[in-house]
Amino acid sequence: MNSLLIILKKELKEVFRDKKSLSMMLIIPFMIPLIIIGMSALFNIETNKNINAYNNIGFNYELSSEEQKIAKDLNINVTYKTEKELKQDYDDGFINLYVTKNENTYILNGKTGDNTSYAIELVNTYFSKYKEYLQDKYLTDSNIDPDDVINIITVEENIKEKDNYFQNYILTYGFLFIIMAITVSSTYPATDATAGEKERGTLETLITFPIKSKDIILGKFLSVFISNLITGLLSFILYYISLIISGNTFKIYEGISLVLPAKTIIFILIVIVLYSLLIAGVCISVASKCKTFKEAQSALTPFTFLSLFPGMLAFMINIKSSLVLSMVPCLNFVLLFEDLMDGSLNVLYLVIMIASTIILIGVLLSVIIKQYKSEKIII
Repeated sequence: MNSLLIILKKELKEVFRDKKSLSMMLIIPFMIPLIIIGMSALFNIETNKNINAYNNIGFNYELSSEEQKIAKDLNINVTYKTEKELKQDYDDGFINLYVTKNENTYILNGKTGDNTSYAIELVNTYFSKYKEYLQDKYLTDSNIDPDDVINIITVEENIKEKDNYFQNYILTYGFLFIIMAITVSSTYPATDATAGEKERGTLETLITFPIKSKDIILGKFLSVFISNLITGLLSFILYYISLIISGNTFKIYEGISLVLPAKTIIFILIVIVLYSLLIAGVCISVASKCKTFKEAQSALTPFTFLSLFPGMLAFMINIKSSLVLSMVPCLNFVLLFEDLMDGSLNVLYLVIMIASTIILIGVLLSVIIKQYKSEKIII
């Protein structure tokens, strides 16, 4: 135990003394508030776009009094001109969309773009209301009660309210970036403790000491784990603060709470501990096989993307958790996190995720210890 503590103390001194390791450990988590608050601000701008940015609509025909009333109710700024003139105004940016009429066919003219998309939605709403008016008028003129035809059946909704889309998006992506921050912060101290020592020639001296290989590797492993844990906990604190700030600032979160319940906080803390252990083992095992610091950094760089990609893919294509997927590293964390958000967390899957991660950590440690028992480690 004394040997293990000595190695651990030595490695932690190296981590906290090295400016690059310290900056990765403490600065990278501050990217999370920028991501969460920045994405929330972007969503808020898009969903609360000022109608004056897309309500300038051209018509190549005169609107009836009822059409004018509908346009006024929808705050549509109407322009009357010929089709050629409207096309020129659209190209010059004076109108957002223009409508041409050919008998009973109405054509919406424009090009793809953000403002055009909003304008199309606005004009479609306009025509839906005008169509309802024409239907009611036709039935009334025919001495038919419109309600007897249009509302011939009644449809009631019994749909449970789902969490706000933006809430799910920001919670999941924030969680993913916590995992990525832990991965990034792990690569440098793991590389320095293995390939870095090998390159400096201090590893050969360390192995000649009367210290067991197990103590050496466990000391290095625990130092990287502690570094990861600090990053993970700091990332979580900033993640939580960012959610509160965003929830109280942006209109897209009105009526919902971004304050995490206790069970979600516990789950995230479990994942931070497990993933910190896992990525420490992965980084040390990979870096131990490298001869130089630069080689180890190149070998570990892909893990940053691998830690983020499975979760992003699962979120985008709506992959659901299963017995098998609960054993897949990184992916299982995100799938179970989403299940937790939906209130459908399977306890069995959670237990399998924890057990499979612990087993994998054990396998990685045994592989690393075996490496350090061989003299090839210093070659």
